[in-house]
Amino acid sequence: MAKNAAQKGEATGPRDAVLRFEDVSFNYGHNHPILDAGAFSIRRGMKVTVMGQNGAGKSTIFKLITEELQPEDGRVMRGPGVSVAMARQVIPLDMRELSIREFFELSYEGKVNEIAPKIDAVLEVVNLHAPHDRIVKTFSGGQQARLLLASALIQNPDLLLLDEPTNNLDTAGIEHLTAFIKNYPKTCLVISHDAEFLNSFTEGVLYLDIHTHKVEQYVGNYYDLLNEITARIERENRKNAQLAKKIQDNKDKANFFAQKGGKMRLVAKKMREEVEEMEDEIVDVRREDKTIRPFIIPTPEDLTSEILSITSVSVMDPKTHKPRVQKANISMKKKHHLLLKGPNGIGKSTLLEALARGDAEGASIAPGVHVGYYRQDFSTLNFEDSVYQSLIGVMKKPDEEYMRKIAAGFLLTGEVMKKKIGMLSEGQKGLVAFARLVLEAPGLLILDEPTNHINFRHLPVIAKALDQYEGAMVLVSHVPEFVEQIRIDEILDLDKKSS
Repeated sequence: MAKNAAQKGEATGPRDAVLRFEDVSFNYGHNHPILDAGAFSIRRGMKVTVMGQNGAGKSTIFKLITEELQPEDGRVMRGPGVSVAMARQVIPLDMRELSIREFFELSYEGKVNEIAPKIDAVLEVVNLHAPHDRIVKTFSGGQQARLLLASALIQNPDLLLLDEPTNNLDTAGIEHLTAFIKNYPKTCLVISHDAEFLNSFTEGVLYLDIHTHKVEQYVGNYYDLLNEITARIERENRKNAQLAKKIQDNKDKANFFAQKGGKMRLVAKKMREEVEEMEDEIVDVRREDKTIRPFIIPTPEDLTSEILSITSVSVMDPKTHKPRVQKANISMKKKHHLLLKGPNGIGKSTLLEALARGDAEGASIAPGVHVGYYRQDFSTLNFEDSVYQSLIGVMKKPDEEYMRKIAAGFLLTGEVMKKKIGMLSEGQKGLVAFARLVLEAPGLLILDEPTNHINFRHLPVIAKALDQYEGAMVLVSHVPEFVEQIRIDEILDLDKKSS
């Protein structure tokens, strides 16, 4: 069973701690607190998961560690000589035009001699092979995820920070990463929504409570913590129910005695004092991560008989980087769900993007069919728009009341609606993207890694909505547990050579 580190007596002291937060507070503006006197300590060599609801501040914790952000109060302390490197979620747009060599040179503050063998060695670690003059943007999303990891590893850090490292990775990539983390001799902090991945190596958990803005530290694996939180909520609810009953009984008796007058009023006063004491004992039950509400992605009533036909696809050989054409015989109608399969680098995202634009060679979309496109890097969203503008802008007939109802189902309410898309966490951007699909009501749904960045609590709800979607759907996902929950009518394996 997972236990609070302090309860278990394993709080770390300064001698073996590589990192300590001492009463650290941080806010994004006056009305957006993230941390309130956050305190925890990480021992050398530990593998720790950073957990919390979308928007709780997990990535902010990493930026405080790397000193990209500074605390408003308290101290972030590293052990003597401890070096830190972070593998971010995505490669910034301004780095995608760089060559491999230029990209890795940015991992160092000054000029590095003999960097070529270092690049080769670290690419070998992440199971990626490419010439050093290849441009970063030519790599697939999964290959870019490996580059991000390699850019941190090449620094040989004492403390490795991994922010959603499994996003875009295929099964082989996730297995390779899991083995690496297990064998990594130094300290590693990981943010991820992939429960199976986390549970394979986690020794402790930092839980960020989005409501209290505190950090709770636990010893144990990932599932141990989930079980502990669930059990604690049940215990607290039972205790509160018992107290509430006793409080009401005492209030009723106090009112009764007060009406009797005389000495009975003293009895009533004493009972009211007892009520106040019991009310103080009521536990503020953890408002655990909220889950998005069940939803339906509606479809137009006038869908044609054939929505999408695919006679051939252009794919890229991940090893030779040479294109080839693969024949296909796919005719997609209403309620037809297609799964695209293939390793990182074969061209899945490129194909989906071309389909969404309507210019994929060998593919044809029926005239008038509206395409809903969920892109893994959220580049279909205008980061300068507010959430309100982004949602109301995709509606054919703007209806603010309906839009806000849909938005609330995706936990997009209050101040979040006023924020620019670019200010949201990656998980919140994903929820905006799904809310837009509901409001768009597409006839053809194209989804590129829709589980990326999404809180695992939301995934069963999303999977059910996709399973019930009645238009034509093309899906790419490397998460088998997610795909298993969705009706798939046909699979197109891009790695299968045409006969």
